[in-house]
Amino acid sequence: MKKIISTDKAPKAIGPYSQAVEVNGTLYISGQVPLVPETMKMPEGGIKEQTQQVMKNIGAILEAAGYKYTDVVKSTCLLSDMANFAAMNEVYASYYTENQPARAAFAVKELPLKALIEIESIAVKSL
Repeated sequence: MKKIISTDKAPKAIGPYSQAVEVNGTLYISGQVPLVPETMKMPEGGIKEQTQQVMKNIGAILEAAGYKYTDVVKSTCLLSDMANFAAMNEVYASYYTENQPARAAFAVKELPLKALIEIESIAVKSL
């Protein structure tokens, strides 16, 4: 059965989508841009600060659904510029210190709200 996941500890959707959807023990987290939930604005700074906020948002959604970072099996990282890859990777790696999920990372022409990063994730409940 499909369950919609929503939390006020992550930014509200900025379009017609859910923060996450859970189906049969698998959680599909929509792409998260670096919005601070309380203000719906991006943090000051650059790619490191934006990646940190995205990962916090993902963590809040995981928690709301009863999952942990260790349950993430796949992430897709969208960057506005591949020159930001190393700095993004440094922050991202601090959340996945072992048994890292599969991942794709690539640059796109533009991201919503002129964000520098967007990350979507898939998590599976550990048995």
